[in-house]
Amino acid sequence: MQTTASVPTDQFPDLLNRLPAGLDLDRLAHETKAIQRKRKIGDGASLLRLALARGPGGFSLRQTSAWVSLLEIADLSNPGVHYRLKQAVAFLAALVGLLLAAKAPGANLRWPGRMLRLADGTCVSKPGSKGTDWRVHGVFDLGSGGFSHLELTDKHGAEALERGAPLAGEIRIGDRNYARVPVLKRFLAAGGGMADFIVRVGWTALQLSTPRGKAFDLIRYLQRLPAGMRPHDVSLHATSGRGEAALPLRLIVQRKTPEAAEATRLALRRAAIKKGKKLDQRSLIAAEFMIVGTSLPKTAYTAKDILAVYRLRWQIELAFKRLKSLLHIDRLPTRTESGSRSWLYAHLILALLCDDLSQDFLESSP
Repeated sequence: MQTTASVPTDQFPDLLNRLPAGLDLDRLAHETKAIQRKRKIGDGASLLRLALARGPGGFSLRQTSAWVSLLEIADLSNPGVHYRLKQAVAFLAALVGLLLAAKAPGANLRWPGRMLRLADGTCVSKPGSKGTDWRVHGVFDLGSGGFSHLELTDKHGAEALERGAPLAGEIRIGDRNYARVPVLKRFLAAGGGMADFIVRVGWTALQLSTPRGKAFDLIRYLQRLPAGMRPHDVSLHATSGRGEAALPLRLIVQRKTPEAAEATRLALRRAAIKKGKKLDQRSLIAAEFMIVGTSLPKTAYTAKDILAVYRLRWQIELAFKRLKSLLHIDRLPTRTESGSRSWLYAHLILALLCDDLSQDFLESSP
């Protein structure tokens, strides 16, 4: 049965009009070898339509076959639909890249000349799988209110802050999965010294020392902090191993409310029971605090503002929830690699077009 995420017949020309100006779908289909002979599917627009019907349209192979025949797009059997979409993987991936390349950076937020972008990812599993089979990595531009980067990898594609090349003036914000010294160094190097980061930090994530090289005991530091909600700011170095150059960063710490701290401790206790492990008491101490690390200098970037900016991370979490709740990207029906890639890329294309459509509503009067 067709879902609300499908593309109605009479609106497909409107969808095509939202593609970047000058984009030639036929040429792209031939360059990526998605179409080599004009048999069955003879143009790029029809191939895109086929992929959207099978992917976010929610059609099975049999339904897709019947649908394209009914609309006189093509006469394809179930295996024929599967084959065409298998051949279209590179075409769909290239189209995702072109849609992203056409996006302009968002407006400045909070700090003049700086762009705030959020990094996160979501996992997708094949039917019957109990683990992660695919990952969608995203970068969300707060200024434009949409994704500026989307990348599909298999389960081996680790989360990394530099996925999606940083721009000059960018500040990228990530959760604790990104708080690894090699990852942060690669991001700064990719930004050429013109980009910065703000990441959540777990108490075991970084090997810390003072600027003079003395080991820094984070738990002991936390235990000595006075009561109250005032944020604390300390300049430190983080290393990833002996002989590696240290990474200078600011560690910003703020005590949580008693209710939030207790909720975190309860979650830690439940996780330890589920895994059958003994809970480290130091984790309970760290649970009382919000800890972030940043490469931003103290001049013009206060600890209070940095914590406030980090809390905007929920925007990308909502964006990924929309991919699952509205476009159903988590309901992967395919088991083969090529089938899964074409199905997932079709969803990413529609997600980017939805970002573009949402700007029409944001620019109009309430």
